[in-house]
Parts: sequence; C-alpha cells; structure tokens
Amino acid sequence: MRFIIFLASLFLISCQSNQTPKITISLAPEFQSELKDGRLLLIFHHNEKTEPRFAINDDATSAQVIGVDFEDYREGEDFLFDLNAFGYPIASWEDIPNGEYWVQAYVIKYETFDRADGYRIKMPMDQWEGRQWNRTPGNIFSKPVKIYWDGKSDFSLKIDQINPPVVEPDDTEFIKHIKIKSDLLSEFWGRDMYLGAHVLLPRDFENNPDEYYPLMIYHGHFPSDFDGFRTIPPDEDLEEEYSPRFDIYGYNKIQQQEAYDFYLKWISQEFQKFIVIQVQHANPFYDDSYAVNSQNIGPYGDAITYELIPHIEQEFRGIGEGWARFTYGGSTGGWEALAVQVMYPDEYNACFAACPDPIDFRAYTTVNIYEDENAYSIKGPFRNTERVGKRNYLGHVSSMLRDMNYKELALGGTKSRSGDQWDIWQAVYSPVGTDGYPKPIWDKFTGEINKEVALHWRENYDLRHIMERDWSKIGGKLEGKIHIYCGDMDNYYLNNAVYLTEDFLENTSDPYYNGEVLYGDRAEHCWNGDPELPNYISRLRYNTMYLDKIGKRLAETAPKGFDQKLWVLKK
Repeated sequence: MRFIIFLASLFLISCQSNQTPKITISLAPEFQSELKDGRLLLIFHHNEKTEPRFAINDDATSAQVIGVDFEDYREGEDFLFDLNAFGYPIASWEDIPNGEYWVQAYVIKYETFDRADGYRIKMPMDQWEGRQWNRTPGNIFSKPVKIYWDGKSDFSLKIDQINPPVVEPDDTEFIKHIKIKSDLLSEFWGRDMYLGAHVLLPRDFENNPDEYYPLMIYHGHFPSDFDGFRTIPPDEDLEEEYSPRFDIYGYNKIQQQEAYDFYLKWISQEFQKFIVIQVQHANPFYDDSYAVNSQNIGPYGDAITYELIPHIEQEFRGIGEGWARFTYGGSTGGWEALAVQVMYPDEYNACFAACPDPIDFRAYTTVNIYEDENAYSIKGPFRNTERVGKRNYLGHVSSMLRDMNYKELALGGTKSRSGDQWDIWQAVYSPVGTDGYPKPIWDKFTGEINKEVALHWRENYDLRHIMERDWSKIGGKLEGKIHIYCGDMDNYYLNNAVYLTEDFLENTSDPYYNGEVLYGDRAEHCWNGDPELPNYISRLRYNTMYLDKIGKRLAETAPKGFDQKLWVLKK
C-alpha cells in the first residue's frame, strides 16, 4: 500500500513539474483602446546593463526571445502568453536553464494594408524611425523585471511603457531634409507613403544661382540625419567608447574628427562642388527598400529614380541628367548601387559597390539556391553538416545560417515580418504568395529550398545573371560604370558572389565592361576599396574616396561647358 502511495506521489510530482508556467501580461489602460493586431514578444536576458529588447542578436550572447502573433485584441483583456511558441536561441521554453533573468514583454503593433494588388496584409508600419521594431514609436512594452526562472513558477508583467515619436532633424546651412509623398508607392500600398532624403549642399550654394551640380547618391540603411558631416571640432570632453566591432577605444572621437575633416574639405575653395544625398526609404518590411521594384514592397526603384531624385535635382539645382549621377554605398548600399546601375543603366553614370549583399545567388552567402536542396545544412548519407553564417577574418565562425534565420522566425514568424536581413531579401526578391505575404525561398524552420521561387529570384534580382542574360542590350550602357570592392574574408561570405560576378565581367566582351573589381586581403565586411587605410577609417570616407574615379568618368562623358575643376555646369 505504501508503495502504491509512493508511486502516486511520484506521478503527481511529475505532472506538476511538466506543467507549463502561467505568464500573465497586462496592459496599462491608456494603451488598450488603440491596440488591435500585432506580435507579442517575451524576452529573457542575463545582463541587467542591457535592456532585453536590445540584446537579441545572431551570436551566442543573444537574449532569449519567444514570439506569438495576435489579432483582434479586446480592450480590458490580459494576455496569457503561449510559452509553447517557437523561441530563439532555445526553441523550447522547457530547455531554458534555471536561473535569474531580466524579463520583458514587448508588443510590435501591426497595421492593415489594402494593397493595389488586391491583398490585405498586416504589417508593422515604419514611423520614420527606420523600421526598428525595438524603437518604433507607438510600440509598447514592460519594464524589465528580475525573476528566478525554474520552469514551473508563474509570474506576471505589466506593459506600461511606450516608444516616443521621432524628432526629425532641423535644416542647416549645408544639410537640408526632404520628405515627399510618393504617388507610385501610395497607390501600391493603399495609403500615403513617403520618401525622404538628407541633402548635403556645396559651399556658397545660395550665392551662385547659376551653378548646377552633379548628384552623388549614397545608398545604405535608414539614416536619421546626414552621416559623417560636422561643422564644429570634436568634443574634447567626449568620453572615449570602446568599439567591439573594430576592437579599438575612442572610435566615437575618430568619427567626430573624420566628420569635421570632411567639412573642412567640403568648404575648401579647391574642392569640387556637388550634391550628396542619403535616401530614406524604410517600409513595412525593413529600414530600406533595396531601391528596386518588388512585388511585395512596391515600385521603390521607379519611385526613387523618377520621383525623388528629379524632385531633389529641381529644388537644389542638380544637373538632372544620367551622366551627372553616381551611386555608391556598402553592404545593402553596395547591392543597391549596383542594382540601380544595372536596372536603370541610362539614369546613372557609374556605381561603386562596396561589400555588396549577394549579387550572384549561386553564392547567396553560403547557399547556392539553384542547386542546394537545403539552406541550413549539407546532407550526407550518415550525417548533416551545418552551413556557416558569420565568421571573422581568421575564419572563426560565430553563427550558423540556421541560427540567423531562427532568430527572425522567433521575432517575426513565417511572414517575413521580423524587420531583419533574411526576411527583407525574401520580401524584395520573392513573388507574392497566396496569402499576400512573400513566398518563402525556403521553409524557415527546415531550410528546404523552393526551386520555383529560386527561379523567380534569378530572373528578376540575380544581378550577375541579369547582366549576363541582357549584356547584348545593356553592356554598352554599362561600359566603364561598374566598380565592385569586397574583403576576401567578408564576415558574411559576400566575396563568393563577387568572385562569380567577376568571372563573368572579365570574360565577357562586346563590349568589355572596362570597370574594376578589387579585394581587400583578410578584410572583413564593408571593405570599400582602400588598400592602405584600415576599414574603420575608410568606411567614414565614402563621400570622398571615389572622387578621382568619378572625375575621370566625368572627363570622359560630360558635355562641353562642364567645368571639370569644380564640377560645375553653367546653364
């Protein structure tokens, strides 16, 4: 009898230990009436110095996050969080180690879009912060609370914090800020959509109304203001900060000094006059549209090329012709610089693409989407080998492709809503799925590649393939315009796609591309073509480092009457 009672006791203990903890999340009354749809995140972090919502990353140091979508929230209700949803880095809540954590609840709000293609989708909306989910104005969250997690104890959180609106920068003598409604994008999204730009004007702009200038388009992620331009000397009292990326102290002071040096060069009487713009084109999927037309994101390529750029040139006396426009940028900006040059060959006179995102999808980082069956692993008869995702210049790996995609799966689910890298590539390149969201290039959980989607990618966004396919039509228009730079130890293996693209460019003729492809020895991500300076310096000099090459190009292609010394066209 005692033995039976003992067994029964063990059974009860076992049942209790396997019981899912009850996590209740309540909302402050002032936030309830405006909430309808969204994604609820539960975040665990071990370090109190960093708020959990800012601690989710691709590396082993990442905070733990579990995410669930919700629809039709009813005022007055509490959330009973579903711990059985997918998590990252640990997939199942049951495997989270016991211990003390700082825990936070966070709501990413969704809005409803009735697009011109007939689909109704629910997405986060950029609030002019650059589609940063953890900073989006209006998103709500709880204060971090310290708990002891034992896998069975209940706890509750209260969402009573809100991200404030963005404070947009003021115009200055040299920097102006443009924001226009795009008719093309507004029609596509079924609501008013805007494009913006930070515009750097040359010296004495107001005093020389008869001068017209070339336009330099600096592509990249959503900038809050014009980067790298400072009219006052560095702050002597600035406390030096450590840069883990470059492993140096005082990088904040270096940045200020470089920005001030650029200003001094900019106002020099011997310096060429031109206009520089940084485009703001965040959208519901990401902080950047990739500057091309897309089934899921809309006609951003046409909107930037035919709406925004002509508007800026008209308002600030740009020359307004393709021979006087140049594009450059790194990473995302590098891909965009090359993409717009290829897709709008008459509208731009040269591109300088540094460390571009994959420009040949046979090397979509470490995946060949046309031949490989699985993005996450190489399958053999007796074992599978994980595909690497991120390395340093020594080849030491810090993330696998599976990890990077699982992070997005936990943050945004299966509909490309994470606001992160793999989801935006998918949103830009994929056709629209039957549910109105991007059709996945691969199953986000298993990694199995969809070959039908891969073919769509190839014909529309594989830049090497497009050039090779259409060279007889566009080769003459691209001659002398293509310049690509990449470190041969790029952190994300982007150099592999550059190698494949170079093979085509160097081995094609009629015409020969007559540009350049250069590699940085042991250089990591964002190497941009300077063989002498360290990358932490050269990356701050995008607006000046290609000027000699641009000057040569202008000398070869500009019409008569163009003043090559100051790059000024008298009209």
